[in-house]
Amino acid sequence: MEALRQKFFYLPLLISCTLLSACNAQSNSSSEVKQSQESTTERIHQSYRVEKVATFDEPWAMTELADGRLLITERRGKLKLYDPSSSQSIDILGIPSVAYGGQGGLGDIALHPDYKNNHQIYLSYAEKGNGGYGAVVVRGELNLQEKNPQIRNIKRIWEQVPKVSGQGHYAHRMLFGNDGKLWISSGERQKFDPAQDMKSNLGKVIRLNDDGTVVADNPFTQNGEIAKQVWSLGHRNPLGIAFDHKNQLWVVEMGPKGGDELNLIHKGENYGYPFVSNGDHYSGKEIPDHVTRPEFKAPEISWTPVISPSSLVFYQKQLFPQWTNKALIGGLSSEAIIIVDTESKPVREIQRLNMKQRIRDIYPAHDGSIWVLEDGKNAGLLRLLPK
Repeated sequence: MEALRQKFFYLPLLISCTLLSACNAQSNSSSEVKQSQESTTERIHQSYRVEKVATFDEPWAMTELADGRLLITERRGKLKLYDPSSSQSIDILGIPSVAYGGQGGLGDIALHPDYKNNHQIYLSYAEKGNGGYGAVVVRGELNLQEKNPQIRNIKRIWEQVPKVSGQGHYAHRMLFGNDGKLWISSGERQKFDPAQDMKSNLGKVIRLNDDGTVVADNPFTQNGEIAKQVWSLGHRNPLGIAFDHKNQLWVVEMGPKGGDELNLIHKGENYGYPFVSNGDHYSGKEIPDHVTRPEFKAPEISWTPVISPSSLVFYQKQLFPQWTNKALIGGLSSEAIIIVDTESKPVREIQRLNMKQRIRDIYPAHDGSIWVLEDGKNAGLLRLLPK
């Protein structure tokens, strides 16, 4: 499990700040929240309350429609349309078959920027094929005016290369940028070396046109067909990807035994995995820290003990003013939502919400409240509201 990583690493802090760290170990089922480094002088205490509104079976991702309804994926291969006003949910038909097991199944969901007119949605999921398993991304059309809504005209637009054994580290988070390009986080599938192999798109951040074709100004267009997709490399299991209010791209990813990372993503950069990490292998074999290899881009902040990040959003609403323009990270083993100020120097954690459950996904609603999905069977759909 990602929860038991031990190696300690602390990014440099301003000399005027003091450090408070608590390194209490916990199992995944503990209600206590692990603490990472934090400034005792720059904490915030934004108040909130939690409302549980529904329950889902192994939910993985969600997105909100313009009318306030939610589309929620479940790992076993169901897509739910949930209406908060009536507390009713229905199954969307036409979902492709998925390879459920391990960390695999139905994954992320994203709406096309022009969904209002073209009704296009994107799904990521794990599939079985020649060589093993891999993530794919498909695009389809969903007309919710139908009595029995169904995804039609499904087209595969991207897949992980190559397929490999095992069902871990798919990542396969998606989002659209302001320029209409599709971004995909691709995990290294617990195989280490592909994160540095430009003949593979594993362990990379991918940038595509909305139809899956290659963007002409990607940084590696002269390095082969697979490399043309790549924006950055050297990633492990990047389970969260988001733009901040300055249109900067950030990725949060699980480290090995220690060293979870929040990275600011730059065009063509190499983030070093598996050559460097602020964690170690589960076998106990050491991995050189980032400071030993300055040619690789180091994280803006890392966590040991770990938070086991599952998701990332930037809160750009006003209902919780102290969280405005801050990063919100869902935590699995930490059973928390971790609030990070990415504009401070250095980047720092400023608040941690003890959710007492593993958190899988976070989505700021149109009205400024925050939707939260718990992880696992009988997982709650929660809503954060002002206290």
